[in-house]
Amino acid sequence: QVQLVESGGGLVQTGGSLRLSCATSGSIFSINIMGWYRQAPGKQRELVAYINTEDIAKYAEFVKGRFTISRDNAKRTVYLQMNNLKPEDTAVYYCNSVPTPQPAWGQGTQVTVSS
Repeated sequence: QVQLVESGGGLVQTGGSLRLSCATSGSIFSINIMGWYRQAPGKQRELVAYINTEDIAKYAEFVKGRFTISRDNAKRTVYLQMNNLKPEDTAVYYCNSVPTPQPAWGQGTQVTVSS
């Protein structure tokens, strides 16, 4: 059974940094491209970044140059290093497979950036 557990969110000021972690169980990690999504209040969930099994990463334009996605295969964990955070980055962040997310999402981790 696939489980996704996100952590590392918090409240930071504009320009601050956070590192998110996503611990996975089941076969999702080893066979899939993994990504970070986010959902802000009143908005649809959007894909932020993803990384394949060969560590090739892609980023949405709105985070390019500020966020870095990585994966630790031994720990079955995906990370998102977020630097130079902006108020518009405020959202709940989730990890899941890309391009087709697994049906069971984790609880997400809240990121709040104050201005």
